[in-house]
Amino acid sequence: MTAGPRQAPVGLRMEGVGWSVGGRRILDEVCLQVRPGEFLGLLGPNGSGKSTLLRCAYRYLRPETGRVQLRDDADDDWRDVWAARPRWVAQRLAVVTQDLPVEFDYTVTELVEMGRTPHVGSAARLRAGDTAAVAHAIAAAGVTELRHRMVSTLSGGERQRVLLARALAQQPRLLVLDEPTNHLDVRHQFALLDLVAALGVTVVAALHDLNLAAAYCDRLAVLDGGRLVALGTPAEVLTPALIAQVYGVAARVSTDERGRPAVLLRPAGPTAPAGPAAHAGAPEGPPAAPAGADPVTRPADAGGDADLPAAAEAVGAP
Repeated sequence: MTAGPRQAPVGLRMEGVGWSVGGRRILDEVCLQVRPGEFLGLLGPNGSGKSTLLRCAYRYLRPETGRVQLRDDADDDWRDVWAARPRWVAQRLAVVTQDLPVEFDYTVTELVEMGRTPHVGSAARLRAGDTAAVAHAIAAAGVTELRHRMVSTLSGGERQRVLLARALAQQPRLLVLDEPTNHLDVRHQFALLDLVAALGVTVVAALHDLNLAAAYCDRLAVLDGGRLVALGTPAEVLTPALIAQVYGVAARVSTDERGRPAVLLRPAGPTAPAGPAAHAGAPEGPPAAPAGADPVTRPADAGGDADLPAAAEAVGAP
């Protein structure tokens, strides 16, 4: 089931994006371009900068350096999201964050209706087409039976699906997902990503599960210590050397029946590096791969080519 009429997907470009907090550099000159219609997975350990990069993309954080741009085929031009009208951005980009505060006191239907705000304005009444879009999104996200429930009474997995429904009601052309499978059981993880992959829009998703990333993403971008350290297809990126370097665990990588990587993780031992702390005091740049290991895939072109508010508010609508 799709989530409504398809819109032409838009491209996303991030050039030299940097952001700091308390004197600590969280993002360091990240350059990344996402093609229209592409499903890009964003990987990296906790604290690597994934959520911060996504927040810069959907106008929740203004980058200290660099810029974030969208390309709309209608005008065939790149537009800075901070220079464009907020409503223009919100009509193209929707976001699914990790969760909502449990005290968010609306019914499921009322929350999903907020996804129509960029199209009708904050004070306007929903028209027949808007009501249909909301109903379609609720059904597509599999939360029809929850539509009269208060959001505060839902489980974490149910809230996550409701957040997806709100984003689908927005009828986006770029969908940003921050750990969308958080709280979901295995069946709903697959259902959510199947739905997202079938939308025909551009998708950027921060993921922790390497096998889900390999199964659904066209390309993967890997962050470590706020830097982009790998960019390429799942087969190019998910190597034992990169997994050991970035995550500090050993991995065996095989190929599944579709030709996608299948990753089996195992502890690398008590002396293995474990995430960003392992790089403290290390020289700039990612550490070298172990001798004889597969080379790490790196971006060929630095310019890229080759407690949160509602989604509409996060991108600044209306």
